[in-house]
Amino acid sequence: MVSLDYSLGIQIVNFIILIFILNRLLYKPLLSMIDKRRQRFAESEAEIRRLQGTVEQKMAAYDEKLRQAKTTAIEQKNEIIRQGAEEAKGIIDVVRAEIPGLMEQFQVRMAGEIDAAKRTLSSQSQKLSVEIAEKVLGRGLR
Repeated sequence: MVSLDYSLGIQIVNFIILIFILNRLLYKPLLSMIDKRRQRFAESEAEIRRLQGTVEQKMAAYDEKLRQAKTTAIEQKNEIIRQGAEEAKGIIDVVRAEIPGLMEQFQVRMAGEIDAAKRTLSSQSQKLSVEIAEKVLGRGLR
């Protein structure tokens, strides 16, 4: 059994002194290091959140600029297509307007060539008929 004498009081005093010494030399420095580490992690997390917010803002601005650029490009493309269609229509209208004149020129030219061919064939057919008749008759017709 444990006797309650002055050694118990000395052990209690020793224990309390040991707690103060350990608290001063071991626990407080260790707890302060843990607190500093927690504070660094909190600061790092805050910095990460801040940077992440900045990145998200820049990505949103980039996406908006990209969307605007695409919209502008599509509008320009449509404008170019519209202008090309208008120019093509103008060219087609000009050509359609020229076609009747060209057809008339072609018909006049064709009529002239047909007349020339008829005259040539007429003169040659008369010569040929005279030659055939002379050969058939065996004498000259002139």
